[in-house]
Formats: sequence, C-alpha cells, structure tokens
Amino acid sequence: MTEILAPAGSFESVLAAVRCGADAVYVGGEKFSARAGAINFSDGELEKAVEYCHLHGVKLYRAMNIIVFPEEMSDFLKAAEFTAKIGADGLIVQDLGAASLLREMLPDMKLNASTQMTIHSPEGARLAAEMGFSRIVAARELSLEQIDELVKTGVETEVFIHGALCMSVSGKCYMSAMIGSRSANRGMCAQACRLPFNAVGTGERYDLSLKDLCGIPHISKLAEMGVSSFKIEGRMKRAEYVAAAVTACRAALDGKEPDLDTLRAVFSRSGFTDGYITGSIGKPMFGYRRKEDVVSAESVLPKIKETFRKETKAAEADFYLTVKQGQPSELKMTCGEISVTAKGSIPETAEKRPTDSNSARKQLEKLGDTVYTLGNFYSEIDEKLMIPASALNSLRREAVEKMNNAIISAKRPTYEIRRINAVFSGKRRFPEKIRVKISDLEQLGAVPKDMEVIIPMKLCGKIPSDKRYIVSPPRFIDDENKLREKFCEIRRLGFERLLCPDLAYIKLGKCQGFELYGDFGLNIANNYAVSEAARLGLKDVTASFEAKLPQLSAINGNIPVGAIVYGRLPVMLTRNCPIKQAGGNCRNCKGFLLDRTGRKFPVKCGESVCTEVFNSDILMMTDRLGEINADLAVLDFTDETAEETARVINCCLNGRKALENGFTRGLYYRGT
Repeated sequence: MTEILAPAGSFESVLAAVRCGADAVYVGGEKFSARAGAINFSDGELEKAVEYCHLHGVKLYRAMNIIVFPEEMSDFLKAAEFTAKIGADGLIVQDLGAASLLREMLPDMKLNASTQMTIHSPEGARLAAEMGFSRIVAARELSLEQIDELVKTGVETEVFIHGALCMSVSGKCYMSAMIGSRSANRGMCAQACRLPFNAVGTGERYDLSLKDLCGIPHISKLAEMGVSSFKIEGRMKRAEYVAAAVTACRAALDGKEPDLDTLRAVFSRSGFTDGYITGSIGKPMFGYRRKEDVVSAESVLPKIKETFRKETKAAEADFYLTVKQGQPSELKMTCGEISVTAKGSIPETAEKRPTDSNSARKQLEKLGDTVYTLGNFYSEIDEKLMIPASALNSLRREAVEKMNNAIISAKRPTYEIRRINAVFSGKRRFPEKIRVKISDLEQLGAVPKDMEVIIPMKLCGKIPSDKRYIVSPPRFIDDENKLREKFCEIRRLGFERLLCPDLAYIKLGKCQGFELYGDFGLNIANNYAVSEAARLGLKDVTASFEAKLPQLSAINGNIPVGAIVYGRLPVMLTRNCPIKQAGGNCRNCKGFLLDRTGRKFPVKCGESVCTEVFNSDILMMTDRLGEINADLAVLDFTDETAEETARVINCCLNGRKALENGFTRGLYYRGT
C-alpha cells in the first residue's frame, strides 16, 4: 500500500495527521533534527506520539537527518537507542558515519536515506541499499521520468508530494551557514533564500524563492509507478496545514477530487508549482509569501481545525459482559486476536429495575472519545441483579485502557540493540600536500607540474591525460546513461581518477575502474564517515567546510582527509537559474545576484543542468595552514586569472595571505 507520510512538529500536528488519514508520521526530537526550529518532541512526548500513532495503526519515523560532528556521536547514538526502545518504526538519516554506526548498533531498525543525501539517480539508490538503507527519500528536483527510474531499481522510494521547495538541491545548500552560521545541514536553516535577492540589479525582487510544490494532481500516476511513500513537507507549519495536506492527499489517492483551494488558502507562496515533476523549470516556479497569501488562511483555519478536533475510530471491538450472583462483574473486550478483561464489583440485588442486556449495551457502547466502535455485544446476566451505570462505565474505561495498552504493545517493534562505543580524538596533522581545483585551461597553466589537479570533465579531450589529474564531473546527474558513455570515453583517453561529489559517482566510477576521491558534497563531518568512505572505496575525502577547526582535527581515519583553504565556496546548487528566470539570458548575463545589503553573489552555469551560486567573499586560510588539522590542503579556483592562480598557490606554499580584503575565514572559527 502506498503510504501518506505527514510532518509533525508538535503533538497537535500528530493528532491532525492521524485523524485526517495519514499512514505514517515523521517527527524530530529535541536534538539531531533537520528542523531544529520546529517545536519538536522531548523524550516523553516522543514516546507519547509513538503510542498514539501505533494505537491507530500509523507508523512513526524519527528524523535524525543532520551531519554529526565527532563530539556529538555518542549522544546521537543514545538518542537513537532511546528511539528504538520506545518502538519507533524507523530513522531518517543523512550522515554517512552515523548511518554506518546505526546499522551496526540497530541491525534490524529501518533506515531511510534523507533527501539531504541528494539521491537522484538509480546508482545512488542502489548504493544506498547496499549501505543498509531500507528506503531512499528522492531529491525534490526530479521529473516523473526520473522518479520512475528510481522506482525501477526496486529500492523503496519516498517522494515529496507537497510543501516548500528549497532553491538549492537538498544537502547542497550552505548559504544560511555562510551568511549567519545557521546550517541547513545542521537543522538551523534561516531561509536566506526567502529574503530579497535581485538578479537584474533594480527593485526589490525574490529571485531565490520558489513556490511551494504541489504534486497531488500527479499522485495516482506516481502510485501506479510504485512510489512507496508520499511525503508532505512542513514540520514547522501549524496543525491545520498538516490536516489540509493529508486530507487532499488521501482524497487524491482514493480517486476523489482533492480540495486544493483550501490547501492553497492555508499556506502558499503566490500559488503552487509542479515544475520539477513536469519538467517545466523556470520563471513560473518562482514566488514568495505575499500579504494576500497570509490573509487567505484566516477564513479556512477554523473549518480545518474541526476536521481533527474529535478522535477517529480505528478498530471495532466486541464486548462480552458477565454478571453472576456473588461474583465480580466481568467485561471481556476483543479486537481481532487481542482480548482483555476488566473486573468490577459484585452486583447488587435489584430493588426495582434489574440490569438487562439492552440497558447494559446502551451504557457500554458509549465509546465516543475512544478509537473503538462497538461490534458484537454478548451478555450473561443473572436475573434480579443490578449494576449501576457508574460501575459499567468503570468496566468500559478499564477495558479500553487495557486494550489500548495491548494494541500499542502488539504493534511496538522490538529491536536488537548492540553495544558500541563512539569515541573520537583530535589528531595533530599538517597538510603534507596541496591539491588544486581549476575551472579552465588558463588556470591549469599556472599550476606547478608536481601538484595534483582537479579538472572539470569538460577539459577531458582538450588536454592529454596525466596521472596527477582528478576529473571533476557535474555535481548533479541528469542522465546516467549519457554519463556512463562519457566516462567510457574519458577512460579511453587515459584519465584514471574521479572526484565523487555524490554517492552515485561511487558506483558509476567503480564500474569504469576509476580511482575514487570524495568531494566536500558528501558532507563528511566525522571520523566514522571517513571510515565509511574508505569502505566504499574512496582513496581520500575532502571534509565538510562547515566544521570548526577543532572538529576538523577529529575528522580523521584510515584515508587522508582534505580541507578547503582557499576558494569562492558554492553556497547553492540549483536546477533553476535565478538570472534566466528574472528575464536575463546568457548573452547579457550579469553573472551575480545582489542581496539586500548590496553584496554580490556570483552565479555560474554548471556543466550539466545545474547552476551554482557562490559566496560573496572568498574563503582564505593560506596564511593559517598551521591551524589546519588535515592531510591535504585544497585550493578551489573559479574565475581567477592565471596570474592570480599562481600567486595564490605561491602564498599557500609560503604560508602567506593570498588576499588583503574581500575574504572570509569561513566557518573554521565561528562554526554552525
């Protein structure tokens, strides 16, 4: 059965989701959730939510989908262990190291690969399955055809069907972190993309803000494809939003007309879009929250609240009442294969009106505030006996409470929990070599002949192969088959080394016999992630640039770890070009966005279907290499001239400042 998966940032949202027809709910705890801004759940509230969902036959998944720094891993595992003990149905995870430890600690716990892992192609899905993930949450930027390719791998596939769209590909956005130390990969996104950004230079514009996704009109087709779960975004939104979205999804799945007008009224940004699903990417996808969008909710919220105010029925119960002279009254309650018994007081001799089957049934069928409806009613009542209504009510309440506990217990999964110790320690290292990443042939000419060079894939064929070259492919895969053909051609040309910005490249590269190197896009943030990268076959990795220097020192393992020490960091990888949608074109492209403070964020077309937005300032640590605890230093050049490239390399070799102004120390000191 295809699952409707609803968000819940509060217990009221859990009620709304369950009572409006969700099959599953996902929530976050007080820590380790990619929506730290939601109310989220304490341990006690989390257990209460699990029990309520299971009582209704609904699953509950806990989102623990952030990158985990070394000093946090022990607490992360304790939180996961608690989640297993209370019987949650699975964990949603991003971090490679955390996932590998969870697979060891909780071998039979369901792990879902978060959308933050950017799984968007078949080989990425297959690798996730090999890593122990039960389900992948597909990237939100895919068309129907691309989703179909994922489903055909046989890996359980979860698809976002409604809710907010990030401008950046999930897991590849660092804008909030770089601007304000609030990392999207750490659950603290400040939604910088919703602020004014101008791609044309004049007026207040919102050129990084997308409308909310609404794929509900396509839900039947997606279900026919074999999509396992339809995910609604919105753990930070109110319960009425959850109710409206679940109701619309349920109607569409049941072949009815969904009420999209109410859904649009409760929350939208200039309406909805299905641009990624249909492949219609561009200007119609953009929108922002206007006054009329806010006002529209006022008229529908009271009506929506009524849809989940009352308890919904989840089971039919049979009652068997026994009333015997001189014996305690007894009520047996049966739901399916589960039976419980409640015992009351010894019945009294009736002075006027004895209790009979009809009067007893009328009292016991008052199940309005429970999840049950009365099915069959049987009774054995001796003559001339009387049970007060209050006693029958007590019997019913006791039986219902026992049945609730029995159902919750029966539906609570049990997990094997293995003891493992998560330890970390910083290791004093100094970068023993420099690796240079270039963008064009001019820059390549400025690199010393003894240095390793990361070259863009587009240069293969324009230059002879060299063992020091590592080929950098597009950061987003549009067509895996075409990419395979390109890799075959590159291998024939003699190129042997491949940079992996994404999980899919690990499988694709292995099949072609490349030596593999992990890029920063894998978001390696702890020593266990390094070990997992080594197990997957990577020769070395570049650590996440969201780590502070002390954290970087603890990101070590049995393969070398690199750190970016110079470069204009990419803060967004996006399928939509912000400049083109604003009316620009490639001939008159300004090549940058302006934020509300006047800072310029360069925009550059990628090799494939994506555009990259770069930070306004250049990261520069060339004069502080002594503080970089890594095995290699990475210099990343974008639009520098050959002369500038040579000068920066020389400064790095000699420990000098490469820039006097217009630079940032990134997150190495301030962290996230």
